[in-house]
Amino acid sequence: MVAKTKTKRVTEDDIIEMYMDYVLEHESVPKSIYKFCKENKVPEADFYAFFGSVESLQKEIWNKFYTNTEALLNKNKEYEGFSNKEKMLTFFYTFFEMLTLNRSYVLFSLKQNSSTLKNLEQLKGLRKHIKGFATGLINDANTEKNLKITKYNPQLFSEGAWLQFLFVLKFWMDDNSAGFEKTDMAIEKSINTIFDIFDNTPLDNIIDFGKFLYKETFA
Repeated sequence: MVAKTKTKRVTEDDIIEMYMDYVLEHESVPKSIYKFCKENKVPEADFYAFFGSVESLQKEIWNKFYTNTEALLNKNKEYEGFSNKEKMLTFFYTFFEMLTLNRSYVLFSLKQNSSTLKNLEQLKGLRKHIKGFATGLINDANTEKNLKITKYNPQLFSEGAWLQFLFVLKFWMDDNSAGFEKTDMAIEKSINTIFDIFDNTPLDNIIDFGKFLYKETFA
């Protein structure tokens, strides 16, 4: 009697890898879950076990970029001893290294629609992650400040960090320098700038600066 071979269970990461390969090979998003699953010889039930739609899968890919970056930061034994500025710089450098490893997919996903806002919808989960990361840094800094007037506004700083991320993302998308060295320079200058602004600039000016960054990046 021949023993039956146990079929390997498809994982969430398997589905994500199949999807990223599919869009790059076809240069388009799958027209239906059925066709996508049929081409990859995966039961539809396996897809729906992890994702309710292509849109939810797209958002999860960006979430994965963040969680994978976070895992790398946590492996760095020196990271906890960094200053807030150093932590933010390390996060940005590491995150954009992650994007560079997946550059073809990222460029496709952010240009698949003619509407910039439509393309940015898949970054909603990432926005929460980055704002949460920035808020954590500010809350840590505020524990060392005794006077309320000298404390940073976590909500304002986290929104500024997100706008800064969008600025660097657009810069990276357009960067054609070897090894994306210009993006590294942009990260360093922009992070130094935003920390200097929060240290020395009235809140209204910070809000205006954030609006300027957004318009310059995605206008």
